[in-house]
Amino acid sequence: MTTWDPAAFRDQVQQVLDAFLDERESELAPLGPDATRLIAGARTAVRGGKRFRASFCHWGYRAIRPEATDTTPLGPALARACASLEMLHASALVHDDYMDASDTRRGRPATHRAFEAEHRTAGWRGDPEQYGAAAAILLGDLLLGWAGDLLRHSGLGADGIVAGLDLFELCRNEVIAGQFLDVSVQARGRADVDTAMTVLRYKSAKYSIERPLHIGAGLAGADAARIAELSRFGLPLGEAFQLRDDLLGVFGDPEVTGKPAGDDLVEGKRTVLVALALDAASPAAARRLDSALGTPLSQADVDELRAIIEASGARAQVEAVIGQLADHAVEALRAADVDEQARAVLTELAAAATQRTV
Repeated sequence: MTTWDPAAFRDQVQQVLDAFLDERESELAPLGPDATRLIAGARTAVRGGKRFRASFCHWGYRAIRPEATDTTPLGPALARACASLEMLHASALVHDDYMDASDTRRGRPATHRAFEAEHRTAGWRGDPEQYGAAAAILLGDLLLGWAGDLLRHSGLGADGIVAGLDLFELCRNEVIAGQFLDVSVQARGRADVDTAMTVLRYKSAKYSIERPLHIGAGLAGADAARIAELSRFGLPLGEAFQLRDDLLGVFGDPEVTGKPAGDDLVEGKRTVLVALALDAASPAAARRLDSALGTPLSQADVDELRAIIEASGARAQVEAVIGQLADHAVEALRAADVDEQARAVLTELAAAATQRTV
């Protein structure tokens, strides 16, 4: 039985992010009310979520240095370091929603849509959509810079910070390049399973779980061998995590996910799920699915495409792969040289990341 309280940890991360934005709001106050609006957008962007990245960073650290608990002097500094991953995530979501032309995020208007609405309501000159796009790009860039600042000035030791920042920069570069690969695949309108897996690995799997573990362990002074052990757990788990996300993007309940039904289909996502369905469906069904991706879809259209994917066996195949990857990850964790409480909590996090409904 573990003593970790994930809800309390999420609250702690939110408090760190709120306090950091309070400081930035004071710094930017001379710019006037527009700066206040920008900070308000940042507050919305960092609110909520499952905090998996912060959690894996925290337990990557404690896997190597178990004495670092919330009640030690190190606790607040570690919380700031972990929160930097959530700032990075917020940046990625703001940019991702604009690139995907998504209208909502966590049941609220996406950042570019919120700023677009402000422009319309105020009756300003110019194109409201262009204004929303510009605001989202700038806010996402600002959040990205702040993520590095939060880690750099977290208060952890200098040697750990250097190692953590090196891994953080690698994570940042991978997710941006993975995002470019994703939009390029969508633009070409085709992706086989191997290509879809490469997108999944670099856009999400690494930066969601493997790299946060690495960053936490690097901050704790882990050597290359222990980093590699964490990869054997984190990479397959990250892949399973994103495959679950792909299923939710097609079959998820909008009341739970906060996204429209079949959102990935409307956005034209060439996911592993879709690639498998296109390979296995009848020629007519595959043509229907392929031609419908990335187009406006009614609920009836979404239901039809879901039925095609289901009948192809792709949904069941992805579910099976999620289970296999999660089992492989947990087996690797059992053999890793890590603290026993960290092992127990990371096993719980593995289940939470792969068996979720949102």
